[in-house]
Amino acid sequence: MVDNRDTSGGCRCDDCAIRRTLARYNIAGDRGDLAGLAAAFTEDGVLHAPGIHVTGRAAIVARLEQSMAGHKPGLTRVQHNLTTSLIEIDGEASARCRSYFVVFTDIGPDHSGSYHDRMARVDGEWLIAERSAKLTWLSPDSLFTVAAD
Repeated sequence: MVDNRDTSGGCRCDDCAIRRTLARYNIAGDRGDLAGLAAAFTEDGVLHAPGIHVTGRAAIVARLEQSMAGHKPGLTRVQHNLTTSLIEIDGEASARCRSYFVVFTDIGPDHSGSYHDRMARVDGEWLIAERSAKLTWLSPDSLFTVAAD
């Protein structure tokens, strides 16, 4: 059996590194840290979501700031939960990942869907090169404002 732990006891395998990037994205977004969220992308990363199609970290931050300004006033708490993730390593520096998510807000379950990611290893770090977020369910009482495509 191969021991993939680093000296601090954390796993250093590609699968775990990709999962850490996915977690950093969601935790930063839930805290309103859009620069931290964008740092999970490559410099020229692409984000596709309902009503959002942008390229580059600065454009991701600007567009998400615009989206957040349109959310309903009752939104004070957001928690994205990743459930099932399938990670497929394509090569030394590329991978594909599909993850399901459910988002809880002040109303409880708010919306759910899936992320479809293309990952790239840049300077030893796995980052999101392209993310497509798809909604599969939206509560009629959702506190998020979702733009049409």
